[in-house]
Amino acid sequence: MTKTKEHTEDTESRVYQCRLPLSTHTLNYLTDLLRRHLKATRSKWRALPPGRIAVIVLAVLRHDQRLADMAGGNDISATTVRRWRDELIALLAAKAPRLDRALKKITKRSWSS
Repeated sequence: MTKTKEHTEDTESRVYQCRLPLSTHTLNYLTDLLRRHLKATRSKWRALPPGRIAVIVLAVLRHDQRLADMAGGNDISATTVRRWRDELIALLAAKAPRLDRALKKITKRSWSS
């Protein structure tokens, strides 16, 4: 059995494109966060570079893109996009300050003013 990447008869690939306004700082932050995680876990490779992964995840989170739509346009599976989304959310959550620490910091600032 041979596999071909050609479309059968009248079917064609459609990719949904949207404009995603991002700051360079946001994209670089997520990309660096993912790179450090990949280096720490000694991950050999990913289907796409960390910058593209970050853009795909931000498109899913910001514009509520369907995972299958984002996956199909980038030649990856929807499960991979879901895994990347969950992974980046976990990395961001780990970097976020805990609520009790943030409240203590705010309380100290209000007393010193």
